[in-house]
Amino acid sequence: MNEKISPLAGKPAPKSLLVDVAKLVGDYFALKPDPTNPAQQVVFGTSGHRGSSFERSFNETHILAITQAICEHRARHGIDGPLFLGADTHALSAPASGSALEVLAANGVTTMVSARGEYTPTPAVSHAILTYNRDHGGGRADGIVVTPSHNPPDSGGFKYNPPNGGPADTDVTGWIERRANELISGGLAGVRRAQRATQSATIREHDFREAYVADLAAVIDFAAIREKGVRIGIDPLGGAGVHYWGPIAERYRIDLTVVSETVDPQFAFMSVDWDGKIRMDPSSPYAMQRLLALKDRFDISAGCDTDHDRHGVVTRGAGLVPANHYLAAMIAYLYRHRPRWSAKAGVGKTVVCSSVIDRVAAQLSRPLFDAPVGFKWFSAALLDGTLGFAGEESAGAALLRMDGSVWTTDKDGIAPALLAAEITARLGKDPAALYEQITEEVGVSYSERREAPATPEQKKKLAQLGPKGLRSDTLAGEKITAVLDRAPANNAPIGGIKVVTEGGWFAARPSGTESLYKVYAESFRSEAHLRRLLADATAFVDAAIK
Repeated sequence: MNEKISPLAGKPAPKSLLVDVAKLVGDYFALKPDPTNPAQQVVFGTSGHRGSSFERSFNETHILAITQAICEHRARHGIDGPLFLGADTHALSAPASGSALEVLAANGVTTMVSARGEYTPTPAVSHAILTYNRDHGGGRADGIVVTPSHNPPDSGGFKYNPPNGGPADTDVTGWIERRANELISGGLAGVRRAQRATQSATIREHDFREAYVADLAAVIDFAAIREKGVRIGIDPLGGAGVHYWGPIAERYRIDLTVVSETVDPQFAFMSVDWDGKIRMDPSSPYAMQRLLALKDRFDISAGCDTDHDRHGVVTRGAGLVPANHYLAAMIAYLYRHRPRWSAKAGVGKTVVCSSVIDRVAAQLSRPLFDAPVGFKWFSAALLDGTLGFAGEESAGAALLRMDGSVWTTDKDGIAPALLAAEITARLGKDPAALYEQITEEVGVSYSERREAPATPEQKKKLAQLGPKGLRSDTLAGEKITAVLDRAPANNAPIGGIKVVTEGGWFAARPSGTESLYKVYAESFRSEAHLRRLLADATAFVDAAIK
């Protein structure tokens, strides 16, 4: 594995990195994919179809076909309620939303679009779907979110959320993917499109922002934040929630400062990520330089990615709190401070999250749901309250309302950002200090995630690895106790491999959204033991994908 840190990492983005927005949008309409080229077909990864118009992997053709496939899926399954359509601030999100509306209108789908043309965070779409279905006697609304999440500015993304409000599972996305590719191969002959002038009959406005913000008190203890005077700094990173934070501060009378409301499709204000790309990743210290420079002004700071389904928490003493640390802190806090949650509500995590979470769950006597990467694995359990909290190592999480009912079944970056302030107010210590206390009780963890470029063929090889591919019975000098290619929670494939010893583990899997693969490692021994784990993991992965 060769994770090379770019000399630009953490520095302001130079002009040479800025995307040509006019060309990007022009190519969205002008370039047509080759249906026989796998790199230009519709592919649903961990969270929808993603690509770039420059590479003929996210173009008008794709969006027209995917939307028609979604309409046909709705008809097949009797989903006849409204469809909630949200979009983030990436340059390709607006034209893709327009393409989707043409198809939705032609298929007679009532589509709820954001009032005032406001950007729409992923959690606001999930909240809207769930609220509608709750209030309409088991109604059947669903949604589309046009977003590539934290991916670079030349990226586009398109994901479908069924009536459970979360990301669609593999059965649904598999069908949509196959049908969309059939439509593309057929020259879009089966796609219905409406002229823009005829769309108004099926389009309704919905105030996603007002509905979401007004309901937040069901999730967060704003009174505690207000009474303790916790000073909060928020960097929306130019994302879809940019205009949500001001109304939150006003409605709940909390000391919250938005450090920038700039929206720029080039994301020229960003500092460059580890690999020399602009990426709006709030879990990356390289990408979070703007907020880190301001950390001493606030008791708690937080940033969210472009569709606001991921969080990054900053404290004065610790700087950017590693995502795994904050997940553990949220779990330790929530299950002790949400008395109305069911005593049986479990903890959801992915197999590449820190095992500190396993230990905290055991300490709390809560069931652990250890799933593959992808939030779709948690949606049903959040909906019925089987899980009180679910989180991913990539800084995505969702939690229940205070009364134990469902809030969102997709990741919500806004609520965890605000929860950091509640923790600080209620405990008198910030989440980093709470994590320190946790490790004193359950053991100190040393962990790291590395990423490196990977071709589609290399990613395919890594995803298909199994226990038989491991040619050693030791890892970092310790006997291997388990080799997993399926998740303990549901026996679903993890899309890679996880190797466990008594003192630590590593996991390797391809990225579901970018041309990368990832290696995760964690030691409960020492920093030196972590280095040995990573060295052995690197040797194993390099041999497996060469």
